[in-house]
Amino acid sequence: MSKVRILAYYLPQFHPIPENDEWWGKDFTEWTNVKKAKPLYKGHNQPKVPTELGYYDLRDPEVREKQAQMARDAGIEGFCYWHYWFGGKGRQLLNDIIDEVHKSGKPDLPFCLGWANESWKAKLWQKDGIGDKLLMEQRYEGEEDYRAHFDYVKELFKDPRYIRIDGKPFFLVYKPNQFEDVPRFISLWNKWVKEEGIADSVYFVANLDDQTQRDKWIEAGFDAVTPSFMQRFRKRYMQHKGWLKFVERRIRALFNLPVRYSSKKINELILEKDYDSREDVIPFLFPQWDHTPRSGRMGDLVRDASPKNFQLQAERVLKLAASKKNNLVILKSWNEWGEGNFMEPDQTFGRGFIEALRSVVDKL
Repeated sequence: MSKVRILAYYLPQFHPIPENDEWWGKDFTEWTNVKKAKPLYKGHNQPKVPTELGYYDLRDPEVREKQAQMARDAGIEGFCYWHYWFGGKGRQLLNDIIDEVHKSGKPDLPFCLGWANESWKAKLWQKDGIGDKLLMEQRYEGEEDYRAHFDYVKELFKDPRYIRIDGKPFFLVYKPNQFEDVPRFISLWNKWVKEEGIADSVYFVANLDDQTQRDKWIEAGFDAVTPSFMQRFRKRYMQHKGWLKFVERRIRALFNLPVRYSSKKINELILEKDYDSREDVIPFLFPQWDHTPRSGRMGDLVRDASPKNFQLQAERVLKLAASKKNNLVILKSWNEWGEGNFMEPDQTFGRGFIEALRSVVDKL
């Protein structure tokens, strides 16, 4: 068994669905934003161009098989598929891919779910969401709705590939702070999963917008927490408040300058040893980041991301994880191309990020 268990977030937004056709135009997928991205300053590495897999359609099982093999090559245990359940006894989107993976039994790669429990909006990327248009509202409608959700997910829990921690199926909640009834939800799911004979309980993980709230969510019933990807960095980089923050935003808008973080500096901040050493905390990795294909000049990016810098980051994080009984690591992400946050091969680095991660895993 590997000394670490790396689970990579997986975005299923690479195939057309009727709702996206209605909201954004026929055949819209995440590739639409990726393809239209443009450099916003000299040396800005945009657009990102995929190589080996091309601008794929995830309905193609051959693509999913190739992705799985690349993940194995990198030393990744499995994918954590983003799961879009909006409440209302069955309102969900983008579930076709995981349904087909479950039904077909392919690819033969472990998987789990991360519930992206937030409303979908057409964003203008302004402060406090001013001007955003609600497309699909996230709702929580009580026990009957929680049961409908459970009845869908339980079939995936039964899949022999489903990732378990100490016998418990892994289930991540992306925005626990937006779900006031989450303690009852957890209690009911734990009751039902035991009644179904699937497991004694579910291994619930909370993604944290505020890592100081770890105790709150553990007391609410979560088994573990994982720090939010950029929350740990943004507060340290973006210290300006009041009028200084306003001036900063105006300068960025005037000169088309997104916020640019240093990859080397972020590597220094990626790990908080006292915090991430806890058995109920799952540390994280990320290869690269550039949100501008989605948010344009109001986005942010890591300006000097590279396989070499990622390898240095992975050496620190995986060494710590390997020393723990809970040796899980969250990798954000496998294929978030619209955020410039991916492991898959592209024109700039080829398989560099895959090879960098593998080199660290092999040395543990």
